[in-house]
Amino acid sequence: MISEAQFQNELNLIITNAVREDVGDGDHSSLACIPEDATGRAKLLVKDRGILAGVEFALMVFDYIDPALKVDVLKKDGSKVVNGDVAFEVEGSSRNILKAERLVLNAMQRMSAIATKTRHYADILEGTQTQILDTRKTTPGIRALEKWAVRIGGGVNHRFALYDMIMLKDNHIDFAGGITRAIEKTHDYLKRTDRSLKIIVEARNLEEVKTILKSEGVHRILLDNFNYKDTREAVKLIGGRCQTESSGGIDETTLRKYAECGVDYVSSGALTHSVYNMDLSLKAV
Repeated sequence: MISEAQFQNELNLIITNAVREDVGDGDHSSLACIPEDATGRAKLLVKDRGILAGVEFALMVFDYIDPALKVDVLKKDGSKVVNGDVAFEVEGSSRNILKAERLVLNAMQRMSAIATKTRHYADILEGTQTQILDTRKTTPGIRALEKWAVRIGGGVNHRFALYDMIMLKDNHIDFAGGITRAIEKTHDYLKRTDRSLKIIVEARNLEEVKTILKSEGVHRILLDNFNYKDTREAVKLIGGRCQTESSGGIDETTLRKYAECGVDYVSSGALTHSVYNMDLSLKAV
């Protein structure tokens, strides 16, 4: 996985680019009608229910826009919220509060939706050994925010990107000339380039699981689109020699059944690609 420093750098890039995109050469609406020395106070109002996420990111945005802005946090990331709750209040330059408003809302609405869905999935898994994983099916440019939201909701991050883990999926295997050849080439590549990356290999059926188990150095086997019976059999075959992950069209109606097959993880792209933003607004007080 990427380091905390790398993750922080991704967040900084998101803020810098988002402000560039939104503000450009100036917030002319505010510049036109609000005096430079005007100050005000605003609250982040929740108009929905779920798991709040993005408060810490909002603090980063306010600090980037204007370090003099004062924020009083009333609800922390991961808090359960309902309609009418106030997450925080911010005070200072009216112009700068408005400059930060849209970025804060866009991020928090999206992050809270992801955290809410993740918490729902994590609750379904309660009492099993299985953890819920996200995927790379994220919104381009804001992956760090979406994966952060998954963690806030109680999920676990899969690899961040193509560079921090090796994942040999069906196309890699077919292009490489088969499972064993793909794994051999991967070990050779890691040795040649002096890299230490975990290897996940996708299996499409039980025969492929058996083939993968003949090779050393596989960190996890991804059981792709397996039914319950074959998942249980695969877990038995693997016998703890490496981690197991189920994936492929798993939703809240089937999630626990896969967990009960004994897999370590279930990955779900739906955590990030199929959510509806939480209704939040920033209101002057």
